[in-house]
Amino acid sequence: MSHRHVNKRLRTGAIATAGVAAVAAAAILLPNANASTDQPAAPKTLSAHSATQLATSLKADLGDQSAGWYLDSSNGHLVMNVLSEDDAASVKAKGAVAKVVHNSMTALKSGAKTLRETAAVPGTAWAIDPKTNKIVVTADRTVTGAKMATLSKATNGMGDGMVTVKRSQGEFKRYDGGDAGSAAGGAGGAGDAAGGAGDSAGGAGDAAGGAGDASGGAGDAAGGAGDGGGGAGDGGQAAGPIGGSAIFGGNARCSLGFNVTVKGAPAFLTAGHCGNDSKTWTADQGGGQPLGTVADSKFPKTDFALVTYDDTAAKPQSAVDLGNGSTQEIAKAAEAAVGMKVQRSGSTTGLHDGTVTGLDATVNYGNGDIVNGLIQTDVCAEPGDSGGAMFSDDSAVGLTSGGSGDCTAGGETFFQPVTDALKATGAEIGAGGGDAGAGGGDNGAAGGNGAAGGNGAGGGNGAAAGGGNAGAGNGAGNAGAGNGAGNAGAGAGDPGAGAEDPGTGAQDPGAGAQDPGAGGGDALN
Repeated sequence: MSHRHVNKRLRTGAIATAGVAAVAAAAILLPNANASTDQPAAPKTLSAHSATQLATSLKADLGDQSAGWYLDSSNGHLVMNVLSEDDAASVKAKGAVAKVVHNSMTALKSGAKTLRETAAVPGTAWAIDPKTNKIVVTADRTVTGAKMATLSKATNGMGDGMVTVKRSQGEFKRYDGGDAGSAAGGAGGAGDAAGGAGDSAGGAGDAAGGAGDASGGAGDAAGGAGDGGGGAGDGGQAAGPIGGSAIFGGNARCSLGFNVTVKGAPAFLTAGHCGNDSKTWTADQGGGQPLGTVADSKFPKTDFALVTYDDTAAKPQSAVDLGNGSTQEIAKAAEAAVGMKVQRSGSTTGLHDGTVTGLDATVNYGNGDIVNGLIQTDVCAEPGDSGGAMFSDDSAVGLTSGGSGDCTAGGETFFQPVTDALKATGAEIGAGGGDAGAGGGDNGAAGGNGAAGGNGAGGGNGAAAGGGNAGAGNGAGNAGAGNGAGNAGAGAGDPGAGAEDPGTGAQDPGAGAQDPGAGGGDALN
């Protein structure tokens, strides 16, 4: 064979071999090229409730590889902490954001237990913060000297990777108020005037459930105008106090949390340290408007109380006072989540909002009062707000316990989880199906004597539920049968000596209180 033919055959074989290699290479590269175009599913935008459901499912799948989770409220994403890239992939596949961290939830809870055992220092608090994957310890201004040394010894032994220590300018305390008087600046904001018909809000004394006097000084009917729930309840019962309303027991003033039912009977939740302050609670400081009796109270360790209404036929509204004449209906209870946007209503400071910053928090108020399992937030509160409602949309989340700071400087506030209180007491959110619709209920003359609630001369307290302040001696307006509204009535137009503008400042100053819901939600005096 000639040299030329040999070279030609070699070239042909080489070309064929190269072609096979190219096809094989293409077969290898093609799947990889296709895979490179497959991007992870975009994180889902979730409500707080949906995020909690997804997080619960992911926690069950991950087991001890879970390291907590939180809501990124800026975009509605669920961020799940995991310990490996493999776990991160499974989390992303279900629509959450995965964050690989060092500390497991088991390790964080163990660290919190160590703090409880070795650093029980009054004026300290700590909570697990999934955003930083650490335990955040807060020491208030009283933690100095030997107390600070004890705390530092405990935290230094845990290492920087497990714990962060910060200082608070305030002092940790429970937020039950003393007997200094009625709610100052709360929902509706009016305090009693000492010795006159006019109250500090500019005239009409706020009633136990709500609205001010009808024009001319007539007391609103107890079963009718302007209760705190936006209207009369079913069956001729006033809706009565709602979340955030002031309640009084002995020398203490606290706030109602949420109306509930226990085996069909009406009751409400408040703080346990409030339940320890007094066995009985009223809607007014003078004790003339009985509300209920403590059935169960737990403090310290946890912080909730169940108070059963004295009137077993009462149907108080399941709602929270928003302080502007409106209310938020409460339909269910929800677990807190770090990053969750929440609101708090209390009888001292009214409505404020903020964010959940930590879970499973412990706070040491001193004198052995140590409470565990709390929700930590950046929502402000002040004395008298204890027991008040923390909520997110229509979900009950927490009961105000205590904290540091105030609503001028800000601070940290801790809440008892509502879900735990409900489980422990057997209570359910709601109050026997009471309907707060304006004009609901058949009140009749028996429902509301303005005279009973008028008390213009007696210090400005609207004594009967729904009753405003009358002029001196002239709170005469009776509710017309079936109207559910305070009727100024003949002869009731004299506001009386010393009455300070009985219409000004009242949420519903209209003569005759034509809209029994208008102006509901004033703070209790």
